[in-house]
Amino acid sequence: MSILVRPYTTEDFDDLLQVQREAFPPPFPEHLWWNKDQIAAHVDTYPAGAMIALYKGQIAGSATSLLVQYTGQPHTWEEVADHGYIRGSHEQTGDSLYGIDLCVSPAFRGKGIAKALYAARKELVRKASLKRFIAACRIPGYHSVAAQMSAEHYVQRVLAGSLHDQVLTFMLKQDMVPLQVLDHYLDDEESCHKAVLLQWSNPHLQEQGDRSADE
Repeated sequence: MSILVRPYTTEDFDDLLQVQREAFPPPFPEHLWWNKDQIAAHVDTYPAGAMIALYKGQIAGSATSLLVQYTGQPHTWEEVADHGYIRGSHEQTGDSLYGIDLCVSPAFRGKGIAKALYAARKELVRKASLKRFIAACRIPGYHSVAAQMSAEHYVQRVLAGSLHDQVLTFMLKQDMVPLQVLDHYLDDEESCHKAVLLQWSNPHLQEQGDRSADE
């Protein structure tokens, strides 16, 4: 396989920071890149959710997740991510894997890096017998039509295929299903400060439930 996904460690910090620099260049604020304390917190708090992707041996991308008990309550990125440290928001007995970050270096885009990281997250959900993987995504195309339609209507148009959104369309291709629109999720003018929370349900648990119902 050309792509290898493994847990990242604090020793990977320089490579992780370089990927962040390349993926989010200026004017993206540098203080929003992961810092060493945040990486250490990810590794210490939930190492299984700290993933790095290598393409032919080169660091190409990363993803960070934590466990939560899904309630359906609206939230912001800072709340669910504990300002990027996850210590205060990670729930060891949670039923859902929540993705707070995915980053791919531009040099490796189009090579299946993000897809591989999502596949690794789904595999973690299966192995841990969690109910679902959830993540909130930006909708950067929304600002261009915000005067004509609500964010909910925009999501439905993207679902129907009559509109394309750079991020949401990709998420749908990962078999993610929209749950709700979140207001003020991030300071993100392109998305009008909104995000779409999506889920991928663990098919193994569904199959077990179907078998139980038949017995």
